[in-house]
Amino acid sequence: MTDVKLREHRALWGRKPALRGVYTDCYQRMVAACRSGRTLELGGGPGNFKTFAGTKDLDVVSTDIVFTPWLDAVCDGHYLPFVDGAFDNIVMFDVLHHLAKPRLFFAEAQRVLKPGGRLVMVEPAITAGSRLFYTFLHPEPVRMAEDPLATGPPDPDRDPFDSNQAFPTLLFRRQRRRFEAAFPALGIRAVRWFSFLAYPLSGGFRPWSLVPARLVDPLLRLEAAIEPYLGRLLGFRMITVLERRPVADEADRCDPGPQERAG
Repeated sequence: MTDVKLREHRALWGRKPALRGVYTDCYQRMVAACRSGRTLELGGGPGNFKTFAGTKDLDVVSTDIVFTPWLDAVCDGHYLPFVDGAFDNIVMFDVLHHLAKPRLFFAEAQRVLKPGGRLVMVEPAITAGSRLFYTFLHPEPVRMAEDPLATGPPDPDRDPFDSNQAFPTLLFRRQRRRFEAAFPALGIRAVRWFSFLAYPLSGGFRPWSLVPARLVDPLLRLEAAIEPYLGRLLGFRMITVLERRPVADEADRCDPGPQERAG
């Protein structure tokens, strides 16, 4: 594993103003959803979140699965190397859909968050408006039949950049009750759908863009005005905010998978 992909993303961030405009909107939403305090960033990638964290009193520990000199630590979201109750927030931008076993991650997030701490995630949203784009025009797959709460360890030979863009939608829309039963200590505080044309037209972290940088801000303002009405139907992005409940130890454990129950 090398850091080539992260270095490419960092370089694109520097030379694509349309990309910066679209993603700045996402980072600002994430910061607004956080509590003040110590914050773990998973999948820090090109290292942009800290730029926005200063608008709120966030002490950020930025990590990724591979080493880069602009991040603070290397860690795997399935096995977080931090003590219980270490953080007021965990933030993730396009990370959940890369995790091989989200169940392991949520158990770890539940452990390292303080009571009242928040898990804030921006992810792809599979909606009527976005599904064709993500299925046919995006390089990452959409597998709606895959189980996002499957038990067992991740495959050690799996590329950590492999993904399934369907995971966030499955967990917090189609299988929301199942998630709530598995992780009662992680209350779903908010799920909001947003982002329409600006994101796909920007090209994301690809070298091209179909929208001039000067039009990004007006387009984002228009999208913000219509997202309460059309976001759930047409949005390309979703922001999910979970909050760690101060529940009793017995209720705090995640629901065991079928193999664990059988044993």
